[in-house]
Amino acid sequence: MELFEFTATQIAEMVKTKEVTARDVTEDALRRMDAVNPAINAVVARNDEEALQAADEVDRAFAAGETLGPMAGVPVTTKENVDQAGFATTNGLRLQKDLIAKTDSPVVASLRRAGAVIIGRTNTPAFSLRWFTRNSLHGHTKNPHNPAITPGGSSGGASAATAAGIGAMGHGSDIGGSIRYPAYACGLQGIRPTLGRVAARNATAPDRHIGAQLMAVSGPHARSVADLRLSLEVMAQPDLQDPWHAPVPMKGPEYPRRAALCVNPEGLNTHPLVEQSLRQAAERLTDAGWQVVEVESPPFREPARRQAQLWLAEMERGAKAAFVQEDDADALYVLAEMQKITAVPDLNEVMDALQARLGFLRDWEVFLAQYPVLICPVSAEPPFPDLLDLTDFPRCLEAQLTQVGLPLMGLPGMSVFTGFGEGEAGHTPLGAQLISARYREDIMLGAAEAIEQRSPAIKVVTP
Repeated sequence: MELFEFTATQIAEMVKTKEVTARDVTEDALRRMDAVNPAINAVVARNDEEALQAADEVDRAFAAGETLGPMAGVPVTTKENVDQAGFATTNGLRLQKDLIAKTDSPVVASLRRAGAVIIGRTNTPAFSLRWFTRNSLHGHTKNPHNPAITPGGSSGGASAATAAGIGAMGHGSDIGGSIRYPAYACGLQGIRPTLGRVAARNATAPDRHIGAQLMAVSGPHARSVADLRLSLEVMAQPDLQDPWHAPVPMKGPEYPRRAALCVNPEGLNTHPLVEQSLRQAAERLTDAGWQVVEVESPPFREPARRQAQLWLAEMERGAKAAFVQEDDADALYVLAEMQKITAVPDLNEVMDALQARLGFLRDWEVFLAQYPVLICPVSAEPPFPDLLDLTDFPRCLEAQLTQVGLPLMGLPGMSVFTGFGEGEAGHTPLGAQLISARYREDIMLGAAEAIEQRSPAIKVVTP
């Protein structure tokens, strides 16, 4: 195997046992980027010199007998909507191409403290708005498995990079599926943590309004569940910059190995390939000793509607003028389509949405106490033909019901890889979504490991 093919967990162990140096790993990751990034446009900003200096610092610390961090020498990428000192926090915008961060966001700082080597910044659609990744600043990111299907969004650059071996872990963010869907589309494992698990703040921008405060989180994409565990523990370090951060232990009390399966939540028209992947996940959990019961899930549709209201309220207050000024055709089209489906709310509707959130969360917590894991679609369809939202936005939004409906409650969710199939646009990865109670990422990860052990191995793909 080439170094770029190893997982983050394997690389960290190899560095600590002197099998390789951090510089060896970083040089190999940069060569891999040179070889495959032109075909997929996943990494849109890089600083090789800084990455090599970080790798050399890991090697120096090791030689001096200092304790290494848990991700020492592991090459990673960060998404361009999070502050990283010395780089622009573009969020896919020409308006922000010169918005250079002076300090690291908490998640970037945590990765650095753990010894991770940041090798590049990954692409996102304008305003991080879509389940596809194209913008007027950096262009179009392609899926390394099949350029005819989306790499997902908004963390499509992160997932495409990780799938292609440009780094062992990709940082992403999720307010409406932007970690879970790119992981699904690129054949990875990806986790959206509980609200407050990973501290967040961008000093380059004002604090966000209440919708994003309640729903937006950072998390990892990786090629193994073990790497998700490792990366999430590193990302979840406390930081006083984020008053929402909750220092809850990563491992909770014992729980019954019981899961719920819901193939068609609230009448969702789930594609046969997706249903097959969900039932495979359930069968693999059953084989691992879990009890799986097919039941109806708590609501997704009304939470999704309320989530969209809060999104649009924030855009109307803080971003409407920026959309016009940026003049990104894709973003303007998607925003207009969203407003056709969900009108911009007034103050009373925002207050009603926040009130309703409590009841939805109560329903979900009661359900997840009985069934510690829910298996449901990541999307009702296999990964979309690329740019489908520009020709059939309502179809896309309906298929993404379970992604949009979850974040309102601040619950964790993850996409677990199950295999490949032949979809509308050809060869495509497939997967299932797992959902657990707040701060019980450990339950999802345990279930995901059981599924992973019985699924095809995730291998680096060359576009």
